Amino acid sequence: WGGLLGGWLDDGIVGAGVVVVDPAFAGGEHPFRSRSEVTVYASADDLPDTLQPEVVVFAVKPQLIPETLPAYVRFVTAKTVFLSIAAGTEIAYFERHFGQDAAIIRAMPNLPASIRLGISVICPSCCVTSGQLDTCSTLFNAVGEVCVIDDEGLLDAVTAVSGSGPAYVFLLIECFIKPVEAAGLPT
Repeated sequence: WGGLLGGWLDDGIVGAGVVVVDPAFAGGEHPFRSRSEVTVYASADDLPDTLQPEVVVFAVKPQLIPETLPAYVRFVTAKTVFLSIAAGTEIAYFERHFGQDAAIIRAMPNLPASIRLGISVICPSCCVTSGQLDTCSTLFNAVGEVCVIDDEGLLDAVTAVSGSGPAYVFLLIECFIKPVEAAGLPT
């Protein structure tokens, strides 16, 4: 998620008012804490009641989604879109927690997004407005290219091939480079 946010900030896609909730950095230094446009909280419970987010991004491991969602129910409005990059967590799961009228976009970016060369595939729920879809498409266009699909069932294949595939290719390349370097050849 850091590569995505870094791209959004560097390209000016998001302005002041970015809020990050990251329990891993509670009380410590956070990579984005030095950015004036970013405010970091250790818990969603610490978010101000006056906060009216346009986009809420869930960039957590899928197994953490059940404990994460309850704190965000208070942000369900027609103006807020929930953008999930939690692999394998279906739109219907979010609808069960946020209601059938919640605007939800399920996304699968890939590792090259961290260097602004990614391919992201997004799938909106039926309640996502064209403006919300444009906003989320703009976010992913800032870190590569984006493809919008209507069939959520295709996201599992996207995750396997595009989402995880490049990481395995990079790992394989690293496995080739290490013995070359160990043999003393320049890389």
